[in-house]
Amino acid sequence: MTENKAMKPIWFFVGLMLIVVGGLVFLTGIYLYFNPESAHTVLSNTYPNLWWGGIMIVFGIFMLLIKDEG
Repeated sequence: MTENKAMKPIWFFVGLMLIVVGGLVFLTGIYLYFNPESAHTVLSNTYPNLWWGGIMIVFGIFMLLIKDEG
């Protein structure tokens, strides 16, 4: 009785990591949006944490949806 369990491709785990880290960055951006005096940098008015967190989450979801071509 041999079961053929398909292994997950590496991109699945890359997508999971991007979603988790992007979520943490995005949550930090939300915190800094409502508490702007907590961390002041030169370009803090552009809210880079919100942008990069969102980009990482979207790209992580894209990586999860990629089918294994092999």
